[in-house]
Amino acid sequence: MNKREFIKYSSYLIGGTFLEGQVAAATPVFIEKRGRKKSKSKLELRFTPFTLQLKHAFTLSTSSRTTTPVMLTEIEYDGITGYGEASMPPYLGESHESVTKFLSLLNLSQFTDPFLLVDILQYVDGLMPGNYAAKASVDIALHDLIGKLVGEPFYRLFGLNPAMAPLTSFTIGLDTPEIIRQKVAEAEPYKVLKVKLGRDNDREMVEVIRSLTGKPLCVDANQGWKDRSYALDMAGWLKEKGVIFLEQPMPKEMRDDIAWLTQQSPLPVVGDEAIQNVADLIDNRDVYSGINIKLMKCGGLNAAMKMINVARAFGMKVMIGCMTETSCAVTAAAQLSPLVDWCDLDGNLLISNDPFEGLKIIDGKVSIPEKPGIGVTKK
Repeated sequence: MNKREFIKYSSYLIGGTFLEGQVAAATPVFIEKRGRKKSKSKLELRFTPFTLQLKHAFTLSTSSRTTTPVMLTEIEYDGITGYGEASMPPYLGESHESVTKFLSLLNLSQFTDPFLLVDILQYVDGLMPGNYAAKASVDIALHDLIGKLVGEPFYRLFGLNPAMAPLTSFTIGLDTPEIIRQKVAEAEPYKVLKVKLGRDNDREMVEVIRSLTGKPLCVDANQGWKDRSYALDMAGWLKEKGVIFLEQPMPKEMRDDIAWLTQQSPLPVVGDEAIQNVADLIDNRDVYSGINIKLMKCGGLNAAMKMINVARAFGMKVMIGCMTETSCAVTAAAQLSPLVDWCDLDGNLLISNDPFEGLKIIDGKVSIPEKPGIGVTKK
């Protein structure tokens, strides 16, 4: 069996068919309606633009911002409401305007059964290419709605054990030594720190953090390094400093250089910006040793589950991450955390105006709420 045949075959094993580089379905088919009477209700979609206020300027190798636009979605059915969210950091190319346009085109009222999740999401995905954050907002709300209708947390419908969720990291963006010290203090409850690098003060950033704590570190250069020899030298130095993996060290277009680095590096090299969906994952399977899955990049929980299964088939490491988001999207991502090696689910902790309550971090570990659906409530 060649690799193409293997990929096609494995896609059937995870619940779907292989179409144009995409796996068609991944959500379990064993969801039961628990004796609910058939309703004549229709799905009703509502959405409201919102702007997240960050506690600190969020600085990466290529940009800095103090706000993030999001769209808060609701899908109501038979008097029950599921919550969703689209978060739109600049590099995704989505905005309040584009998400409003996409969601306005959707006609979810044509569906009278929210349990036909595959049919609904195929309709949403086929409406227009791209728009992954907008699609994620619908996917999350549907998963929340279904969980509430059956009265179960969605991780249980996925058949997952919440005790298997790993530690999560707390992100420290590029900043001055004084602010870095403040951020490290704020991250005291966390056992792993994620450090943004990619400018000319990389070593200073790490040295300042190391002067304050010996916690394991993850490093994300956000495509900031342009020379593979420098990247390899940094990988070796970072290994000595207690770093456990290196995320998107060079621009995603530098595939050959990143593949070379992955072969030479003493640290796992994780793809983020380079890998948005299953097709990207397949194209980059020999370039990276791991992937960072984010609901806003791939289109939601259903798409994320596909990516996890395909990545595992390739023997790759998996991280579940997030953007700057409310507790709604972060808690939705946490539903899949028992399946991954690493978590970076702190986006809700970086904002000052979270309209939801959801997951908690207990002793540095993700604690998934036991409430039905994705487990969030409005404040």
